[in-house]
Amino acid sequence: MTGRGDPPEGPPENPAGGEDEYRSLVFDESFVRAARLQEFSAQERMGEHARAVRSLPPGHPSRRSRSGSRAAIALVVLIALAFSMAVYIGFRHPYPQPAARRAETLRSIVVPLAPRGTVPGGTPERLYATSPAAEYPTGAEGINFPAVRRTQNFSDSQVTAALATAKDYLVESSLNPDVLGGHALRPVEQLLDPDQTAQFERSMKAPADDGQHAATGWLVRFDPADAELADPQVRVRGTLAYAEAEGGTLEVVSDHTFTYTLRPAAGGSSGTDDASLFTVRRELHFRFDREDLRLHRTELREAYVQAGPQSCSADAAGTLRPLLAGERTDGRGPAGTDPYTTGRPTGALCGTLAVSPQPSPAPPQGPEGGRTPPARP
Repeated sequence: MTGRGDPPEGPPENPAGGEDEYRSLVFDESFVRAARLQEFSAQERMGEHARAVRSLPPGHPSRRSRSGSRAAIALVVLIALAFSMAVYIGFRHPYPQPAARRAETLRSIVVPLAPRGTVPGGTPERLYATSPAAEYPTGAEGINFPAVRRTQNFSDSQVTAALATAKDYLVESSLNPDVLGGHALRPVEQLLDPDQTAQFERSMKAPADDGQHAATGWLVRFDPADAELADPQVRVRGTLAYAEAEGGTLEVVSDHTFTYTLRPAAGGSSGTDDASLFTVRRELHFRFDREDLRLHRTELREAYVQAGPQSCSADAAGTLRPLLAGERTDGRGPAGTDPYTTGRPTGALCGTLAVSPQPSPAPPQGPEGGRTPPARP
């Protein structure tokens, strides 16, 4: 005998008795508690004029849960509105901003130093060894920071940033070979406050000895048609100092002596290939506000430059004009000054190059392979 089989028309569609057909319509307990309307029981509906449903009282737990949800949504909306209002007010800048401080005009003085006799020549090594620059550090190693301490309104890091920018300016304007040779300006210009850009560019394009537009007040450069570096290792010695100034600014003063070895430009008319020393002393006054410190730039306020050997009559506003080995000054003094004219005096300044900055004469050759004879007792 076979067991119970499926009916002839096939297996039933819902073997579980049809419960799955209504499974999606079954309401869980949380749904029932959250309902605002509640159905009366069968006994309650038997009364006269009885309604099929009734509203739940305000204190019912299901009503409280829905009220709490609405309150939470309202709180989120209020927070979003407050945040949006704060952002809007911040962009509108309702409070007056402090007036922006503009950089001042650079004031510069360039003083040629005339030699007393013929400019000594020789190799760069011998020239350095017999001059006061023999013990000077080389290049940027000669530009050192003082001890750094915070000021009243500037932190240690801000003071360090000012000194670092001043050093970078000295390196680019006094040691960069492209700047020294007159081939580049951008390394110096990019370190200046934008308010001084117009004055800097005019000084480079149309230099003048008027106290404001001397190119050699901003940087050191030589005419590449006259002279070139004989040794790229420039000797440097000097100091950096800083102090807080009025107006919420920081001031840095640099005072450095740069000693170069120069030789006649290739293809020049000079009859010698000997090198000679050229010394430049630069005293620069920098000023920094907080924006300058943040953007790694500076305002150059004053520049006092002494450079030689040069002739007093040389126009050193555009480029320095060194006297090279074997040359001597033309003996003419600076241009005369007319006391009857008005306006800024135009007479040039000039100084005499002391003997001590010049290298010593070459030692005499002794009878034994160039050794000097012993000194007499």
